[in-house]
Amino acid sequence: MSRLPRRALILVSALTLVTALPLTASASHSWGGYHWARTANPFTLKLGDNVTSTWDSYLGTTSADWTASSVLNSTIVAGGSRSAKLCNATSGQVQVCNAKYGNNGWLGIASIWASGSHITKAAVKVNDTYFNTANYNTPAWRNLVMCQEVGHTLGLAHQDEAFDNPNLGTCMDYTGNPDSNQHPNAHDYDQLASIYSHLDSTTTVAAASASSPAAGAGDVADAAWGRLVQVTNNGRGAWYERDLGSGDVLLTHVFWAD
Repeated sequence: MSRLPRRALILVSALTLVTALPLTASASHSWGGYHWARTANPFTLKLGDNVTSTWDSYLGTTSADWTASSVLNSTIVAGGSRSAKLCNATSGQVQVCNAKYGNNGWLGIASIWASGSHITKAAVKVNDTYFNTANYNTPAWRNLVMCQEVGHTLGLAHQDEAFDNPNLGTCMDYTGNPDSNQHPNAHDYDQLASIYSHLDSTTTVAAASASSPAAGAGDVADAAWGRLVQVTNNGRGAWYERDLGSGDVLLTHVFWAD
């Protein structure tokens, strides 16, 4: 019986070890390079609190989770939207809202307004029509969706977009079982560090709490999402782009309910 050379045995052993290790996603999930312009790191992004007391703790957890990044901090300020239902965006901030938005199919949406590659304002909506049902009215689902939608407003896309894959341990991963996907992971923080590795000569981040927007400013009705750019996992995840002219766009990520 012939024997493999020692070098070949070492190679076979190494390959066996590699294939036995669990697979992880690489930190390459930037949302098209969109980011907040700023002149220094870490910068502080304000999250406008337009949510009810049911959601306050989840917004607080999400803010703390993303503040763990080395390049940004988030702080919760008084909401700047005229109503949670409209969830008007405010320049330089992320407005976060909850309401019964209806049986429209989505659990949450994140919208960013961008000029060139720079985010100028953002809004997050979570849909109580679904979160008031037994299936979604759990801490795990609320943490996952809130964390993911705010993550999108920082410039992150998804690490994985298949619901039936093993969980990656991050809220930026689609799943049918959110238990282990409630918070960011190291790949999310690595990606943020990459996105914000350069500095800009100006800033789009509000230095102070802005006043309420003018009537009609920043409303994001479903019909206003614009062109469908991508559909994932049989329509349960998608994002849209609306051309606002002069190099400005509105981008919306949608987290669909089952």
